[in-house]
Amino acid sequence: MNRVKKKNILRLAAWTALALIIAWTVTALGDEGPPRPTGLSMADLVREYQADVRCIQDAFHLPASAASLDKMERFQAAWLTRLRDTDFDALDRAGKLDYLLLQNEIQRAIDGLAQQRKRVAEIERMIDFRETILDLEQARRRGGPIDSRAAAERLAALAAQVKQMRGRINKVPPVVLPGLALRASEVVRALQGTLDGWYKYYNGYLPEFDWWVKQPYEEARKQLEDYAKFLREEIAGQKGKSDDPLVGQPIGRESIAADIRCEFLPCTAEELIAIGEHELVWCEGQMREASRQMGLGDDWKAALAKVKADFVPPGRQAELIAEIGREATAFAQQRQFVTVPALCRETWGLHMMSPEALKTVPYAAYSRPQMMVAYARQDMPQDDKLMVMRGNNRHFMRLVTAHELIPGHHLQNFYAARYNTHRAAFSTPFYGEGWAFYWELRLWDLGWAKTPEDRIGMLFWRMTRAARIIVSLKYHLGRMTPEEMVEFLIDRVGHEKFGATAEVRRFIAASPLYQAAYMIGGLQLYALHNELVGVGKMTEQRFHDAVLKDGPIPIEFLRADLQGLSLSRDMKPTWKFSDEAMRP
Repeated sequence: MNRVKKKNILRLAAWTALALIIAWTVTALGDEGPPRPTGLSMADLVREYQADVRCIQDAFHLPASAASLDKMERFQAAWLTRLRDTDFDALDRAGKLDYLLLQNEIQRAIDGLAQQRKRVAEIERMIDFRETILDLEQARRRGGPIDSRAAAERLAALAAQVKQMRGRINKVPPVVLPGLALRASEVVRALQGTLDGWYKYYNGYLPEFDWWVKQPYEEARKQLEDYAKFLREEIAGQKGKSDDPLVGQPIGRESIAADIRCEFLPCTAEELIAIGEHELVWCEGQMREASRQMGLGDDWKAALAKVKADFVPPGRQAELIAEIGREATAFAQQRQFVTVPALCRETWGLHMMSPEALKTVPYAAYSRPQMMVAYARQDMPQDDKLMVMRGNNRHFMRLVTAHELIPGHHLQNFYAARYNTHRAAFSTPFYGEGWAFYWELRLWDLGWAKTPEDRIGMLFWRMTRAARIIVSLKYHLGRMTPEEMVEFLIDRVGHEKFGATAEVRRFIAASPLYQAAYMIGGLQLYALHNELVGVGKMTEQRFHDAVLKDGPIPIEFLRADLQGLSLSRDMKPTWKFSDEAMRP
């Protein structure tokens, strides 16, 4: 056999073998794709979960879509099964912690999907036309052909449906509750955005599309826009003015309990409220003591009014904050409380908040990597100007600046971007806001307040954190109205009406646990500090660095890790940190 013929035979044999391998692989794998790689660490598995969640959301999310919820529920259930098939006992300690965190996060997602279904059902009769938009968008995403004439007819029918729906709501009982109307308005606006994206995808690319679709699309869009505005402004009364009624929708006891469970807290809503009430009473006693030191007797509200009046003149607020920020950084460094990298010290900045932003966030806040500075602007009404300046006086800002920058949120976010970054999937305000409030507690102990006025400023914020627990949970339990919440903040804490109203407007639009998280998370960290640093097991710096590096996770998981406690697959929350929190 000559060399050329032999070479061709060998080449044919190689190609045949390759074809057989490919055929076997396709047959073995079916539609499932390649097998998942073995030997993944739990951190890798968490990253894969995060990537899959983003992929599912990007590909399948549609507003108020039962199909989208079905897809996400199947996805979460499949991941839970996959996780439970993992050999927990074979994992190292970090892997076991990540396993428990991922298991908790998946359960949180499953509970959240159930809540979404309930919330969609509550507004179903106001958005029962949505399937037209959802069907058109789902067909577009699948990439099939489009019948422009049929699409135009569906849009014309949609416009008529929306118009009829508005008429029915105007005339036929039952009366639509403002909170439900506001939520429905947001869904309608999202549906309008979906329809806009659908139209832009085809417009200008298909010869007959615009001829058929342009007019019915514009009419449908107009009806959706008018309907959303009608729900928002006429039913919910939200016209973008400072005196708009306070409108929300309590989430109820069942949803609160599910949220508490996923935050890994061994508490009821009532127990959390009791902590807030206990802290508020303690603060009132401290307020009276500081008031006496200011020569105003027990009239702590008079002392608070004097403190509020001590604000900087226009143009000086950012300068004040920058000065306090540098002082707080030096305070933490010189006492070796925590490692503050040079790059962290050099990279925070300041940003002035708009009058519009002040309607819901009337005080300074943090938006990575900047602290948002709250101060009056010249075009604001005179009363609002003075309220904002009083609410951001120099004594309040002494604490707020440390809370937002260093050793608070700026330092926290610097570490979060560099250590255990996969744990961003488990982010919780009990860690995020809890860390910053924990420093409010520690700075009080360490003498950060130089004067009675500074102590009044610190106590105002501590009272605010306590009051947030009380009013937000009571509202969402159906035990307090928005108006009563505003009065509570004014009477028991000393808020200005502008600030109290803005606070409540935010509280009634979100889960109450975010507002509870400041104080509860801070008290958890404070109790953990006492367990480790207070008895000499860790130094201040080692403790704080470890907390920052472990990641934004529920505090009981953090405690289990730092304490070296045993981790089990079916771990339940048991830590009664509230025994420490409810101190005399």
